[in-house]
Amino acid sequence: MPQDLAAAYEQTGVLIIGGGGAALRAALAAYDADPALEITLVTKGALGASGVTATACSDRMAFHATLSHTPPGGPDAWRYHADDIYTIGGQVSDADLARILAHDAAEAFAYLDALGVPWARRPDGTVDQFLTDGSLYPRACYTGPYTANDIEAALLKRLQSTPVRVLDHQMAADLVLDAAGAVRGAVLVSETDGAVTVIGAGAVVLATGGAGHVFATNVFPPDCTGDGYAMAYRAGAELVNLEFIQIGLCSTVTGLACSGSMMRSLPRVINDRGQEFLPEYMPDTTPAQQHAVLFLKGASWPVSQRDPSHQIDVAVTRELAAGRRVYLDYRSNPDSFDLDALPAEIRARYAQEKGAPISQSDATSPLERLLAINRPSVQWLAERGVNLEAGDLLEIAPAVQHFQGGVKIRTKADTTVPGLYAAGETAGGQHGANRPGGNALLDSQVFGRIAGESAARYVGAHPAGPVDPNEGLAKLDQLFVAGGRPADSVMAEVQQRMSTACGVCRTGTGLRQVLDDLQKLAQQGVRRDDAALTRSIEAANILVVARTVALAALQRDESRGPHLRFATKDSLRPLPPDEERWSRYIVIRRAEGGPVATVMEPVRPETGPERASC
Repeated sequence: MPQDLAAAYEQTGVLIIGGGGAALRAALAAYDADPALEITLVTKGALGASGVTATACSDRMAFHATLSHTPPGGPDAWRYHADDIYTIGGQVSDADLARILAHDAAEAFAYLDALGVPWARRPDGTVDQFLTDGSLYPRACYTGPYTANDIEAALLKRLQSTPVRVLDHQMAADLVLDAAGAVRGAVLVSETDGAVTVIGAGAVVLATGGAGHVFATNVFPPDCTGDGYAMAYRAGAELVNLEFIQIGLCSTVTGLACSGSMMRSLPRVINDRGQEFLPEYMPDTTPAQQHAVLFLKGASWPVSQRDPSHQIDVAVTRELAAGRRVYLDYRSNPDSFDLDALPAEIRARYAQEKGAPISQSDATSPLERLLAINRPSVQWLAERGVNLEAGDLLEIAPAVQHFQGGVKIRTKADTTVPGLYAAGETAGGQHGANRPGGNALLDSQVFGRIAGESAARYVGAHPAGPVDPNEGLAKLDQLFVAGGRPADSVMAEVQQRMSTACGVCRTGTGLRQVLDDLQKLAQQGVRRDDAALTRSIEAANILVVARTVALAALQRDESRGPHLRFATKDSLRPLPPDEERWSRYIVIRRAEGGPVATVMEPVRPETGPERASC
């Protein structure tokens, strides 16, 4: 570390790192638990304008909750939700965390409702709820395309009425620990001028979101570089379920998730040679069966082994791997298309979405069908440069959308490092291989509250002590290697290799190769660039997270949820799930020389966790 570098020093009670829904809810919960406690929230970018909660949108973004009027009704209806979470998670989540999510959902909803989130309501005044993938009953509350943004705005307005201190445009570079391994603060680096601040804290909450930028194609905002995962890993915390990453087909130009009506309108799926390639990858199916699978893709957007529509994702991935670009073409019907030949169930679902009986116009073209069931999507795309009505093609690619795993937590949002808590997408164990649609926003509020309250209680019993700023500077120095690679070079190589080996189609050979490549890259290390210090830190973090994800994926030699494992790179069908061996999760921790994996039994519905041999 250069001799002229110095660090300012500050002290707080609870330090919350992140700026999304989980971070805001944690800050408010900590304040409500102890209004006299000094609370500091640190975020990259501007609070309210960065992170996923503040920027994400979809056609109808959901917040999952069992309310008093939610079917099947009764005081124990939330238990169905808990069962859905655990079951769709492939039994590799902790059942007690699933119960907490489901049980506390109504309270989390009521809190947001009291803050003024404008939920859609029915004529009788009750909150409107719809059915999402993976749910037995309709529990999805929403405000519209911007549900997450509305939640962020309501939480931010409430936060601004409290004395919680906000430090934005600050990146948390690493955690500071005491001699016993408990967290005692963090090192911050200014995004504007690179100034370093060491901030002592009695407890730290990590709510930094996911690590979308480990992959070349993703729908994450630019600040989501896996900082929380990397900091927790370096501090000695356990990570879990990192191989389970939701990936879905998105517009490469706009980032729009091509789910719902975009697939249910049954466009042609073509490559840059104008060829419809689905039949090549679905050789044992008829055209009507292929079109039925494409229709069902609209209701199962993230790739999943349990849904036949994963064949669409595999086909697109293989075309891209062959160097061809892929498009949705709404100009004319697919080859051998026959609306009358579609299964009766699918015809009924299309008519229900259209809100009218099927007519001759529905057989004209995919564009006519899309206009009939979701005209606003056509206008939305046109405003962003993709004019389907003028004949434009919609280019697509599989994009990383959500990390199911993260820093392993228990029921108090506590990690294996004393004084360190995690919430939202940074945390792991509450979701398994999959999750019901709408549970990500719910998770941010339930475990955001728990993390804030737990951190406040911890500080009450373990008051913060001073931290030597030089110790913080030393932590920062350890992230870099003299003579290492430039940050942008490291990030580009990690993204390219992870997208190839750890995307939709994973093989043992590919995963072993990417781990070898990442090991060599880690030995070279990241060069410190004082002119772009935060960029250098992000590159170091991305490299750490990539190694942990690839290791977890290599260990799981079966398919489960979005983790599709293939015997060879040419296989069309992923390996089946192996319930006897793999209804367990993989825990990653730091060791000498890099990450190591341990297979563990999750908390079962009636039992506690037990270690299992790898």
